[in-house]
Amino acid sequence: MCYSSVCMDLAERLSQDLDGNFLELVAAHQDLVYGVALRVVGRPADAEDVAQETFIKAHRALSRYPQLRVRELRLRPWLARIALNQARNAIRARRDSAELDAESTLASRAADGPVLLAERREEGRFWLSLLEAVPHRYRLAVALRHVEGLSYHELAEALDRPLGTVKSDVHRGVSLLRAAYEAELRRQPKLEAVG
Repeated sequence: MCYSSVCMDLAERLSQDLDGNFLELVAAHQDLVYGVALRVVGRPADAEDVAQETFIKAHRALSRYPQLRVRELRLRPWLARIALNQARNAIRARRDSAELDAESTLASRAADGPVLLAERREEGRFWLSLLEAVPHRYRLAVALRHVEGLSYHELAEALDRPLGTVKSDVHRGVSLLRAAYEAELRRQPKLEAVG
């Protein structure tokens, strides 16, 4: 994760030597970029492609920007916005192809047993299905805020919406997600305790 003072320092170093510091930019933000892409495109392989394209676009843009602009960049929301745009382009490009095949991407340690891994995957699928039922506007805001960890200010910048609007979108999305979760709990039969 790249914290603001570290990112500012990185932006300064990028303004001085783009090629010498670009790998550090990738390392600091690859999880964010991949996560944003995955929330939009739904498939890990497509998200990897989007992430790669995001960093290519970022490098091209940084190489054209004046030094002062690079130095003043807020890297996290800037990269999140590029990733969102790239992901939307990828969706448009495959719109005529088969339906989106979203799958869970939970990080699992090698030491986890198969039962635990299966439970994590199942839980991930459950939450993903609930999140996918939330309207896109709110789903994206919730995922970027609570899954990817963008601050409200970064979220507003990445989505190009006013701060109050993104706060409202996150609140509404969480409310819809909570309602869907509670409805799902009521729908599932209660498990009897085995004595």
